[in-house]
Amino acid sequence: MFFQVIDILGTIAFAISGVLVAMNKRMDPFGVLIIAFVTAVGGGTLRDTLIGQTPVSWMINMTYVYVILGATLFAILFKNYINYLRTSLFLFDTIGIGLYTVVGIEKGLTIGLHPIICIALGTMTACFGGVIRDILCNEIPVIFRKEIYATACILGGLTYFLLSEFLTDSNFVFVIAGVVVIVIRLLAVKLKISLPSLYKD
Repeated sequence: MFFQVIDILGTIAFAISGVLVAMNKRMDPFGVLIIAFVTAVGGGTLRDTLIGQTPVSWMINMTYVYVILGATLFAILFKNYINYLRTSLFLFDTIGIGLYTVVGIEKGLTIGLHPIICIALGTMTACFGGVIRDILCNEIPVIFRKEIYATACILGGLTYFLLSEFLTDSNFVFVIAGVVVIVIRLLAVKLKISLPSLYKD
């Protein structure tokens, strides 16, 4: 139940971030829904396909579809309250990657994958919905820019396995690892920390 709650919260966060991007691009309601949907389930769909877990999770559990529809409707109706585009998008996107990182790691662990592969799955789950969103919206995906994004997910994954050596409460480990991702991303933006660029400005 705890794991499912984390998954649902991540779905909500990413769906809302998708809505914000789509509204910023002045898409029609159908476009907004599609962007919300691919943002919320894109990474998980790729993950499930790679590990052979098909049909993918959102196809066999309608809860995800209903949650995305509800989050999309909520974001549209209350856009005047949450539509501080840059701040809101950043916040929901950051929460999403934190929650989805641990979801992806858990998926890998349940089928007995190596920790490195689990971290890769967590990073993929967290990042690739946003990649698809940005491509569809004609933006360079955040993961391919200098910002600390996938790096935060990787560090959160490393934290997860490090804590697992000392703590027996897996729920507590999930929470801490997710928070680490969120905090690293927030601090990186706040302190303007970024990966070095290969090109001179």
